[in-house]
Amino acid sequence: MALTPAQVEARAAALTRAFEQAAARNEWEWIADAFYAEHCEYVCEYGGAMRVRATSRDEIRATHYGRDMKVGWEGWSFPIERYAICGNRIITHWWNRGPGRRADGSYFQTPGVSFITVGDDGLFTYQLDLFDLAHQMHLCDELEDAGLLSPTLKANWVVPMKRRLIAMLQRKLPD
Repeated sequence: MALTPAQVEARAAALTRAFEQAAARNEWEWIADAFYAEHCEYVCEYGGAMRVRATSRDEIRATHYGRDMKVGWEGWSFPIERYAICGNRIITHWWNRGPGRRADGSYFQTPGVSFITVGDDGLFTYQLDLFDLAHQMHLCDELEDAGLLSPTLKANWVVPMKRRLIAMLQRKLPD
């Protein structure tokens, strides 16, 4: 039986709370079990420089909520600022929010959006995440300048991702 709009909205609100809890504990893997169907698909294109695709709850736990959100990301959060529902779909606007704040009090953050499909059982069957990767790299530079970027994150994610972006953008660039 199809979910009602109130049931889909309840899942979006629950996901919002789950992200707050996960960030507070820096434990993300449990979200895969709480929200995703056993046979589901998660895709993040990382600005065309890298594609993460997981096709099961176990793969989502191992990649997106494991490897991609854990080591080096301590002090980061990914709060969902707002969401909208349309039928069995949820669209979320969230932030890649780094540790600390700028001198003016604003957060070190870049925006992202997710497109999520909810199955009749309330579990997510599909998710596409999009965010501006170049903007994210600039944010990491700001964090490093402020002394807030984890050396582990820089070595394992920022530097390799910058190299991928540069290589991708240099292709067919005239001399």
